[in-house]
Amino acid sequence: MATISFTPNLLRHLDTPSTQVNGVTVRQALEEYFTQYPQVRGYILDDQGAVRKHVAIFLNQEPIRDRARQSDAVADHDDLFVAQALSGG
Repeated sequence: MATISFTPNLLRHLDTPSTQVNGVTVRQALEEYFTQYPQVRGYILDDQGAVRKHVAIFLNQEPIRDRARQSDAVADHDDLFVAQALSGG
């Protein structure tokens, strides 16, 4: 099982405990998390199912490549981390 965790900043707005999830892709792992915490879906994904522009998802400390479908492969013991994306200079 992979572990999914969230930036502590999000706890001010939503209950987002770290947990272990099954899935062979980022999308499958997220869907399992959303089953337990459905209120988190709207924060992470837009109405088309893509990762929102203000959200960054890291797989083992590397940004995921497929923000539209979240098809990046996930293996047992991988770490997913969801954070607010930063921009500016």
